[in-house]
Amino acid sequence: MKKISTYENKKVLVLGLAKSGFSAAKLLHELGALVTVNDGKPFNENPEAQELLSLGVKVIAGSHPIELLDEEFSLMVKNPGIPYNHPFVVKAQELDIPVITEVELAYEVAECPIIGITGTNGKTTTTTMTGLLLNAGDFPGTARLAGNIGYPASSVAQEAMVDDLMVMELSSFQLMGISEFHPHVAVITNIYEAHIDYHKTREEYVKAKWHLQQNMTEADYLILNWNQEELKKLSEKTKATVLPFATQQKLEKGAYSLDGSIFYDQEKIMEIAELGVPGAHNVENALAAISVAKLYGVSNETIKETLHLFRGVPHRTQYVGEIKGRKFYNDSKATNILATKMALSGFSLDKLILIAGGLDRGLSFDELIPSLKGIKALVAFGETKEKLVDVANQAGIPVVTTAENAELAVPIAFDLSEEGDAILLSPANASWDQYPNFEIRGERFMEAVKKLK
Repeated sequence: MKKISTYENKKVLVLGLAKSGFSAAKLLHELGALVTVNDGKPFNENPEAQELLSLGVKVIAGSHPIELLDEEFSLMVKNPGIPYNHPFVVKAQELDIPVITEVELAYEVAECPIIGITGTNGKTTTTTMTGLLLNAGDFPGTARLAGNIGYPASSVAQEAMVDDLMVMELSSFQLMGISEFHPHVAVITNIYEAHIDYHKTREEYVKAKWHLQQNMTEADYLILNWNQEELKKLSEKTKATVLPFATQQKLEKGAYSLDGSIFYDQEKIMEIAELGVPGAHNVENALAAISVAKLYGVSNETIKETLHLFRGVPHRTQYVGEIKGRKFYNDSKATNILATKMALSGFSLDKLILIAGGLDRGLSFDELIPSLKGIKALVAFGETKEKLVDVANQAGIPVVTTAENAELAVPIAFDLSEEGDAILLSPANASWDQYPNFEIRGERFMEAVKKLK
């Protein structure tokens, strides 16, 4: 990592721990900053805070005392999940304290180029595919996954060597806190309406996503989904070299699918049927990842072999196993309606039992009705179960029932199924009504499948 002196003897406040805050605090401490950490979790329940205290970092846990900001900090590193209307953040901005997220810090110390990947859906799968393709190729270093995919960027940046690449999944929350961040290659998989409870308007959400390219130049590459008119229009506002990808249309340059095959620069790479993961959305994810891989010289044969063997990422249309002729899939990462619609596109609906439900954000599920038509059965759970029962009945699903939670839905779904059916957890909702995160929801689902065996 670069040995920078930017933070020596500077007072820096890290607001919120979890993985990224913990990593940022340790890095800043190593860089000579006078670090104070403030986290809402009580100290005696907070192993990260306890470790930081043992290193000599000042720790204030269990509350957010606003008077802490009287200490004249030079910088605040904010956990991405903390909204900008949080009183602590508002006060910091009133005091002209710069507020960044941990990915900006990672960029400052990274010695290697960064590939930044964002979008409403498909970020994790595209990031994983990209890392696999690059590591299967011949470039001299290692493609290291980082960011929103679960590996704190500021930790990975310390380990990455000059010849490596950081393949960084980036959320809109993280991108709101960048200033100098500059990827050499950037991908926007798609943009739909999401996280309006955080961003307040769709315009602000799109603006956060578009931050990804703000420091890019014509020497950099911006890979965009040409199926979306919005991204086509936005492409006119970047200095980066735009590389499009699209489905069901031929492009003069870039990756596209047509007539059941995948092409790059009009040269066929593979059949869509050879992809190891189902669904139209995964074709788009593959096209985005192929676009990055071809920029780094990965051969067509390597791309074909790698994507054929790829079986998905945990909690994203993840194949769990088969019991008595029924195949189980864990798509717990589908925390919005669009993600569930995309997952459904990869299955024969007349042989599908869907398990869905979760946190009630006050949204309507009418948009889901066309995608539910033809499904064999639905088991709804969580706060939104009655809303989902209603739209399922409107969609004409013949068998509709409810369960208390995702794991209790599994035996119910199994009893409704026959040999040759698929049982899919694709909640279309966030998990926070019953689970700390979508990962735990998915793990409980998979544990319930194992119990059936």
